[in-house]
Amino acid sequence: MAITMQERVDSRAVRDGDREEITFRYYLDGTADEQAAKDHVAANTATTYEGLRRRDMRVEPVWVDTNAGAGHWDVEVVYVEDHSTLVAFDTTGGTQHLTYSLQTIAAYPNPGAPDCKNAIGVTKEGVEGVDVVMPVYAWTETFYKDDADVTQEYRGKLFNLTGKTNNATFHGCNAGECLCFGFQGSRMEDGQWEITAHFRGSPNRTNLQVGDITGIDKKGWEYLWVMYAKEVDETASMTVFRPVAVYIERVCDSADFTDIGID
Repeated sequence: MAITMQERVDSRAVRDGDREEITFRYYLDGTADEQAAKDHVAANTATTYEGLRRRDMRVEPVWVDTNAGAGHWDVEVVYVEDHSTLVAFDTTGGTQHLTYSLQTIAAYPNPGAPDCKNAIGVTKEGVEGVDVVMPVYAWTETFYKDDADVTQEYRGKLFNLTGKTNNATFHGCNAGECLCFGFQGSRMEDGQWEITAHFRGSPNRTNLQVGDITGIDKKGWEYLWVMYAKEVDETASMTVFRPVAVYIERVCDSADFTDIGID
């Protein structure tokens, strides 16, 4: 039995909004096999329509006779505006443990309190520090690729970019400021892949100061830590912990983010 498909009178419903959308509706007859029905719809509808991209194909049975191999199906094919990249962002920040402050505003009693050189939470045993909110810019970019482009080699490139920083300017971030958190991809019924990339941004810093140590430069995702040592505060006649060295550690490799293939 040949499969046939006829457009319904209530077809071509249009929805306007953030993304233009049009829905084609059909009757499909001639098979009891859902996969055969889907394959027929995919082969007999266009992947694009007047600048819109085919996103969804829905096939629902009205009645099916498996013994006779016959069936009647309702079909919807949805076309949407093809945005090459959709972006969502979040600037709520992240928590970081700091053992030093940018500035000690006051110390009491004054005079009399020992000078800890901006160390936070100094005790007889060490420097406790404090958890503070630091600027972190998190965002996602969703883009679409043809099935032929999403090869094992391409997926491997995305896998290898996860956990790496950008080695050149990328989407508003200077080199070292963007960290790739990974990708999620799914193949849609029209054969295209929808891929979502996850990124976080942290600003590069220059000329930082920790205690009396100045001229410190740090890229966004490098790790800064401070070594403290006991010193005698002559004025207060007390032994305190003070910063004696600052270390900048590279904890992430960098990579070329153009391999992702998004503008």
